[in-house]
Amino acid sequence: MTKNGFNYALDFTSTDFRQQPHLYRIGVGEQGVLLVQPYKSEILPHWRFKTAQVALASAQKIYALFEEYLAQQDFVGADMARKFLQMGFTRARRYANHKGGRKYQASDTDHSADKPYPYSSGSAHKGNAVLPQEEDALTNEKAQAAAVFKEFWFRAKDHPEYFRQKQWFKEQYYEQ
Repeated sequence: MTKNGFNYALDFTSTDFRQQPHLYRIGVGEQGVLLVQPYKSEILPHWRFKTAQVALASAQKIYALFEEYLAQQDFVGADMARKFLQMGFTRARRYANHKGGRKYQASDTDHSADKPYPYSSGSAHKGNAVLPQEEDALTNEKAQAAAVFKEFWFRAKDHPEYFRQKQWFKEQYYEQ
């Protein structure tokens, strides 16, 4: 783990990050999005991307939670909402590119064996040939859903108050 990287060694089943924000690390991208409680339980029920219309309702709700967390000076909650918006984009894009959601050609070899988490998570076929992209990958329903989430994700990550709280959080809790 890097000095201030996301700490996968924590006991996520018993850690309440609202009560212990000093344990939280932003990490890279979506790291910890499905681990950090109580935020996962608060945000996940609203996360949907089946169609562009469903994605819009989902992204609007998650963005409203993002703004509520910011208003409460709850940076961890705001960052988790940002991660769910980002994950809405990345997962919808995955299904836009590959209808079944599978990116890699299957094989008998598990390329994730003996790799530390998070490299061991996800497809055991990472490293295999990438399956062909759908012909309508840039225009299909999931691509439209991804575009919705991308708009809200960028709005969140570029929000001035989010940036201010992120800087404060790092100064407060990260080793220099």
